[in-house]
Amino acid sequence: MNLVQIFFEQARRLQDKPGMLVKREGEYTEISWSKWASEVEAIAGGLLSEGLQSGEKVALLSENRPEWAFADLAILACACADSPIYPTSLVTQVEYIVKDSEAVFLFVSSVEQLEKGVAIVDNCPNLKKIFVFDEDIPVNLRNHDKVMALSELIDTGRQWLTKNAERLEAIWQNIDENDLATLIYTSGTTGDPKGVMLTHKNFISNVAACSKCVRVDTTDIFLSHLPLSHVLERMSGYYMPVYNGSVIAYAESIDQVSQNMTEVHPTIMISVPRLFEKIYDRIFDGAQQSTGLKKRLAFWAFGLAEKISVCEREGRQPGGFLQWQHSLASKLVFGKLGDKLGGKLRFFISGGAPLPQKVAEFFYGTGYPIFEGYGLTETAPVLAVNYFDNMKFGTVGPVLEGVEIKIAEDGEILAKGPNIALGYYNNPAATAEAFVDDWFYTGDVGELDSDNYLKITDRKKDIIVTAGGKNIAPQHLENLLKMDKYISEAMLYGDRMKFISALLVPDFERVEEYALKNDILFVDIKGLLENPEIRAMIGRRIEKVQNENNIPGYEQVKKFVILTGEFTMDNNEVTPTLKLKRKIVTAKFQQELDALYED
Repeated sequence: MNLVQIFFEQARRLQDKPGMLVKREGEYTEISWSKWASEVEAIAGGLLSEGLQSGEKVALLSENRPEWAFADLAILACACADSPIYPTSLVTQVEYIVKDSEAVFLFVSSVEQLEKGVAIVDNCPNLKKIFVFDEDIPVNLRNHDKVMALSELIDTGRQWLTKNAERLEAIWQNIDENDLATLIYTSGTTGDPKGVMLTHKNFISNVAACSKCVRVDTTDIFLSHLPLSHVLERMSGYYMPVYNGSVIAYAESIDQVSQNMTEVHPTIMISVPRLFEKIYDRIFDGAQQSTGLKKRLAFWAFGLAEKISVCEREGRQPGGFLQWQHSLASKLVFGKLGDKLGGKLRFFISGGAPLPQKVAEFFYGTGYPIFEGYGLTETAPVLAVNYFDNMKFGTVGPVLEGVEIKIAEDGEILAKGPNIALGYYNNPAATAEAFVDDWFYTGDVGELDSDNYLKITDRKKDIIVTAGGKNIAPQHLENLLKMDKYISEAMLYGDRMKFISALLVPDFERVEEYALKNDILFVDIKGLLENPEIRAMIGRRIEKVQNENNIPGYEQVKKFVILTGEFTMDNNEVTPTLKLKRKIVTAKFQQELDALYED
């Protein structure tokens, strides 16, 4: 079985039922499974008529939209593999992936992405043509000899299919499960991105195993907003609904997710911890700013949510009176949260970074659980996941069925299973280093408990070794600090140093509110953050976090730098998945960090 066979079987079974929802001209419209299949066949026919050969690579540079899925499945149907590229990528990054993957064609979504494609086409000898989803292409770009509108490719494909439909089906029916499906390039936090070679079997085995953990069927609606270039969205927000016959609804943008939830009423949504942290902060801020009975009612309900989570944490059923109280709180308080989430949400899925435990416990207690999992691009991606009756806060859940995990002597997590990638494309040295005797060396440090639940400690390369010889995993304290309402981002520093320091990005809006409330005068943000009262307030917040969480003295932040801007992709400080590029950030602020140790 391959991914294309699974898709066409669902299309034949579900036919005119909705497979997608997309917002056009101000309202969501349906795309049926039959229409979806027809577009896939036409694009595949067009690619074959343009000379695409089995085993070749095609790059895909686009935001989440139906055409992304059309193109992906069409490429796979031609017995080829695609290389998805983040739409936020710079021209140099696009060129690197197109060159390294040896892509012969490039799909782009818009004029903005087309300009990137045209800018690199002369430097990419393998690149024969660029196909554009949008129709409103400027004349100078439309007339480029290597640019073709998707609509034209589809027309060509439909003509080709009139004589070759059986040939196309023969191609995709004969794709082996071990054939390459995609090259997904890693974020590149410590060097050039590496093209992870994932097969049809890698994805299908992971989808099947995850589908056993959570019931998913044709009544479910997935709201897609994480980039499809990200392996988590690709597997759980795209191939999983295809596998189970569910509907995919496309969010307009990250800024429109809240509104889109109330429009499409999703039952499942995949996201990253930062979104859940923001929702959590917004809920508590709103409750704190309310008054009287409304405020008391909110915090009474929050207390009940905490008690429900404690019961789950301790593995016991809540008592009858607590259940009755929680049911009442659901009607009076949590139901309003549910309405804002679309009214039908069953659960969230979180990945890509650690989810703060108190956020996980709060959402569980409100009746809208977040299933946190763990995995990497190289594992297609899930290795372990929390779900329904198998929740254990502080872990990433039990190891997935069919997957083996073992912990090396130095604490590194090693994984084996049908979801493990073939290796890195055109990079035998990196492949030999990470894939040894069928085990993939994840680079993460963790531990397995007696119930086979996995706990992640940190990235192996991120471990700080102080001058006193203490090994410190920075992510734990960083995540605790980021949960403080005045701290947006935190990066610990102190390798081979006498103590730990930190670079902090404040929540600028809240710091300004604090200044106004406390009559602290300032002219600009730089002057505000240099104010001794603001620095003292941030220092107190750090102390509070460290004391409340019993952080050992040698792990505590002793000094800090408050930055005047956020970490951004444009400054090459974070990856498209918002992972911090520690070496680059450290080098950028080395002078400020060194100054902390001068005394």
